[in-house]
Amino acid sequence: MSNVPSSIRILYNTESNNKNCSQCCGNCKEEPAIAFESNAIEGSFQEETSGLTGNDGSILQPEEQVLPTLSRDGKRRWINPMLAPGSTWHYRRWVAYGLIAFFVTLPHLRFHGKPYVLIDIASREFTFLGHTFYPTDTALLACIMLGSFFAIMLVTCLAGRIWCGWGCPQTVYTEFLFRPIDRLFSGTIGRGGKGRHPMTAAAQFGRFFVYLVCCMFLAHTFLSYFVGTDRLARWIVTPPSEHPVAFLIMAGSTAALMFHFLYFREQLCLIACPYGRFQSVMLDPKSLIVAYDTHRGEPRKKGKREPLSLDRLTKVSVGDCIDCGRCTAVCPTGIDIRNGLQLECIHCAQCIDACEDVMKKTGQPIGLIRYTSQDGLEGKPNQLLRPRTVIYSTALGLLTCLFVFILSYKFAFDARIFRLPGAPFSFVADQQVQNNFKLRLTNRSQDVQQYKLDLDEPLMTAKWSDGSESMTLRPGESRLLLIAILFPPQKTMGAGSTTSTLKVTDSSGSERKLPIYVHGPR
Repeated sequence: MSNVPSSIRILYNTESNNKNCSQCCGNCKEEPAIAFESNAIEGSFQEETSGLTGNDGSILQPEEQVLPTLSRDGKRRWINPMLAPGSTWHYRRWVAYGLIAFFVTLPHLRFHGKPYVLIDIASREFTFLGHTFYPTDTALLACIMLGSFFAIMLVTCLAGRIWCGWGCPQTVYTEFLFRPIDRLFSGTIGRGGKGRHPMTAAAQFGRFFVYLVCCMFLAHTFLSYFVGTDRLARWIVTPPSEHPVAFLIMAGSTAALMFHFLYFREQLCLIACPYGRFQSVMLDPKSLIVAYDTHRGEPRKKGKREPLSLDRLTKVSVGDCIDCGRCTAVCPTGIDIRNGLQLECIHCAQCIDACEDVMKKTGQPIGLIRYTSQDGLEGKPNQLLRPRTVIYSTALGLLTCLFVFILSYKFAFDARIFRLPGAPFSFVADQQVQNNFKLRLTNRSQDVQQYKLDLDEPLMTAKWSDGSESMTLRPGESRLLLIAILFPPQKTMGAGSTTSTLKVTDSSGSERKLPIYVHGPR
């Protein structure tokens, strides 16, 4: 037995003596039942752990809590946080209500006749702040995506996970819309936590109905970002059979929201959301976090009085933390902030409000749990300008300048020309050579425009395939049109081809010049 590592304990269970031997004497003829148990488990979980395959059927418990939403037997642990309506909570509440109002009203706002935000997937258009972007605007869309990426990194580097605790839709709607509904029907308004009595069937039905109404409203609002409010208003008053795809999307969104807010909830932050895992890359020791000051709080005590030493009847040096557990009881993700910086912490600052209330009641200075940084906990000064913030700010500034530059030089319309497959040229009346092309025109302006064709060569002419002098396009309309280039055979004699410039002009005076290659007889 001397070769067995100290981290493993072997339990010998026999039926003959009905006892557990700490070591093998060799007298037993029964096969030992071996159970592996970590010594580290014998602290907080000793009362629940006795082995892996013992006679009592007990199983090995994890050394630490795997997830705050899982109990030790693997079942769902429902989190019902208490309410700590401190100053930070009031600020968060007003921010949350403002964000909810912004999300609901934004699709209804117009700028130059266009919505502020519209993601029209069917038409392949993206409208943002009155400007419509098309799939050809790859440079502008790339600037938006990269700018958003660097903005997230900059905000996280400076303010930590403030988005998770203050602006994320999951936090905003769960904490300031659906949890208040829970408190209303469970009888815990103003204090939160678990109700003293289980909800009655009528209360559960009422809660489910209110959830359904809220989720349907949010699903319709979400759909309006993709189809527009005008079209959505028409769909609401018409049968679903006239727009089955949109109806199924709305119904699926409602079902997904019901599942999330009724069951999944904070597990989105703990399991599904990748943003919390990015913090290890984005955060640095100077980033803002919600932290517990271990230098001031440890060792913990109970009550207001300083404990006395039994040996010398002198006061023992203890910290300011009285181990009341309020910081854990109010946490919406179920963690203990005193265990240090954790992936599950969303920086909502509920533990700050709870701790400040306790500190005031015990006559101690506030700030035991506060917004600070890892360097701030060690007494080091915080630096706003550091390599990460400078790099992120510079990249974001350059992308913003590039976006404005490209946007300011964006044409009033798009024009792209393609040669038709088949014979490169043909002869028509009056011994003219004809080349056929496709012209993709997109009207980016807010007005109806008429487009005309012209060539820089005096002996060459361009015309629309239908013979009209101009082509009319509505605002935002994109069409693929056929055009013909006519010229005398002498233009290509010897080389078999020549170059020219096609000029497309709209009724407002804007023009695009497109180089073309025409073929003819040698």
